[in-house]
Amino acid sequence: MKLAVVGGGSTYTPELIDGIAGRRSTLDVDEIVLVDPDAYRVEAVGGFSQRILDHAGHPARVRTTQSLEEGVDGASAVLIQLRVGGQRARRSDETFPHACGCVGQETTGAGGLAKALRTVPVVLDIAERVRKIAGDDTWIVNFTNPVGIVTRALLNEGHRAVGLCNVAINLQRQFGKLLGVGADDVKLVHTGLNHLSWERGALVDGVDRLPELLDQHLEYLSNEVSVPEKWLRRMNVVPSYYLKYFYAHDEQVAKQRTERPRADVVSDVEEELLKIYLDPEQNTKPESLEKRGGAYYSEAAVQLVHALTAGGPAEEHVVNVRNDGTFPFLPDDAVIETRSTVDSKGATPIPQPPVEPQYSGLVAATTAYEFLALEAAIRGGRDRVADALLAHPLVGQYTKADTLADSLVQINREYLPWARG
Repeated sequence: MKLAVVGGGSTYTPELIDGIAGRRSTLDVDEIVLVDPDAYRVEAVGGFSQRILDHAGHPARVRTTQSLEEGVDGASAVLIQLRVGGQRARRSDETFPHACGCVGQETTGAGGLAKALRTVPVVLDIAERVRKIAGDDTWIVNFTNPVGIVTRALLNEGHRAVGLCNVAINLQRQFGKLLGVGADDVKLVHTGLNHLSWERGALVDGVDRLPELLDQHLEYLSNEVSVPEKWLRRMNVVPSYYLKYFYAHDEQVAKQRTERPRADVVSDVEEELLKIYLDPEQNTKPESLEKRGGAYYSEAAVQLVHALTAGGPAEEHVVNVRNDGTFPFLPDDAVIETRSTVDSKGATPIPQPPVEPQYSGLVAATTAYEFLALEAAIRGGRDRVADALLAHPLVGQYTKADTLADSLVQINREYLPWARG
């Protein structure tokens, strides 16, 4: 099987390769093509990736290319992990909202919208070229943020796509360790949207062990997801750590204004990693890769690709998929993040208990924003940008929305053809 990775020059691509190297029996890959316009980065990552596979005794060969068409031709699955504008654009996403007292973050709020506007057109162009070259049956696994918006864009255009994030598998692995069971024995009742989700249950052999986790490991979980212990105890759920931007918005803004932007930290980490990758003696994943983020990314991606391509029985994964009635308070074509059965036909959400109002209200409001964000990304227009921001729960005031829209468009003008006229 051939696997293509678009954005293969990313410094966390070796996480994926390491996952493939360790799962030879479950993912029969014999060719991996890393596609990236940055020849220096992709060659550095590609050479190191091949050494990882060789060291593990895995027979797959790694190729690198700057040509998308060459990279995806004959691929059974294409993993998209782009960052349009690189860390420079990310730094802007993390800082320009502060002028209006809003959180600066690359996947939510005004920064997340800026990233969506830059990213959606590029991903849709790539997906259309993949369909022409590799065929309609090729699966697209989208890891590109904001995952929910980008995945909905792909599905709306009829692409065979599933969205993936590492938040759920990270919590699943931690729950398994805390409960003293295998991680795969834990089935999450994962509810919400990408980067706006809650674990409402942790099933082991059909028994919900979440109350036990909250009773015995409250302090640990509180620190892990940045939510006060008293809130966890009262709500009896474990939220994604991205909920801190909603539940403690003002605190996070104050903190961000005094801290170094994450983009600058990651830039330093990437520089360090690329030097390591260029060392011909390095053939195992360095510890410093953990600083890059994306914990358990490789496991999630490898398991999902296996489920989509192996032709075996359905497996359970937490993915981004069409709602199709799963949450009755959302439109069918909304993209939600939820536990699903996955096989070669795609992902099907597993029914869940009714969602409590304290979660469904925020999910519905953010979904409305995501619909408007996608409209702005596809059709352009400053006013559509402002309308999306006004609908976002983290903005929600017309003066702020207008000011942020003007700043966003000006800062990202080089990536927005409609803004350059």
